[in-house]
Amino acid sequence: MIDKKKIADIIDPKNDNKSSKIYEWIMLIAIGIGIFPLMFRTHYPIFWYFDILSCLCFVVDYILRWITADIRTGKKHWVAFVTYPFTPMAIIDLLSILPTVNVLAPTFKAARFSRVLKILRVVKIIRYFESLEIILSVIKKQKKILYAVLSLAIFYIFVTAIIMFNAEEDIKPGTSEYLFENFFDAFYWAVCTLTTVGYGDLYPISTTGRVISIISSLVGIAIIALPSGVVTAGYLDEIRERKAQKLNEESKKQ
Repeated sequence: MIDKKKIADIIDPKNDNKSSKIYEWIMLIAIGIGIFPLMFRTHYPIFWYFDILSCLCFVVDYILRWITADIRTGKKHWVAFVTYPFTPMAIIDLLSILPTVNVLAPTFKAARFSRVLKILRVVKIIRYFESLEIILSVIKKQKKILYAVLSLAIFYIFVTAIIMFNAEEDIKPGTSEYLFENFFDAFYWAVCTLTTVGYGDLYPISTTGRVISIISSLVGIAIIALPSGVVTAGYLDEIRERKAQKLNEESKKQ
């Protein structure tokens, strides 16, 4: 008889027991060797073993999380078993396994497109780093505010791009082309200006365009600061809540 409760305690990265820590490090190493080949243009033979080994770990992890879904989620056995494959992290886990199909069956042409899916293995790290998990939790809780800020930013970018596209009509020095050949160029410039990135590949050369650029940069700083403040405040609140929850759990055990 499989002790699903014990398995759930091992695969849960939040637990501080020795078995859970060992499992966590095994999975982190599997993720590391799974994405390591993406740092090279040349495919060395050892990368094949890296891919197979990491995929085996991912498959075992996926199965263990599937069979213990009811324990970890608190749902009924059949409901948890049916719904788990459609949860966001389960989908990411499954997609991160697919690239290995190309290694085992290189003649399967459709699998060649799955090589890019190896990048999703990086996302699996979120499960084993509490700080990243907290940030995702904050974003989920503050999604309405962040959505409002995002809508404001997109609206401002769109309006600024239209203004600049129509105001900057000067020709580039030494060429016979407009600075903004199309609206996408103006939209790209507006995004870079709002985020204060300023790559320097597109910039206004007329006085009117420069004035618009100054105003856009100043407003951009304020808009970019809004989500930073929301996430920071939410992050601190989430840490306090988790500390309070841990203290309550420890007091109950005593």
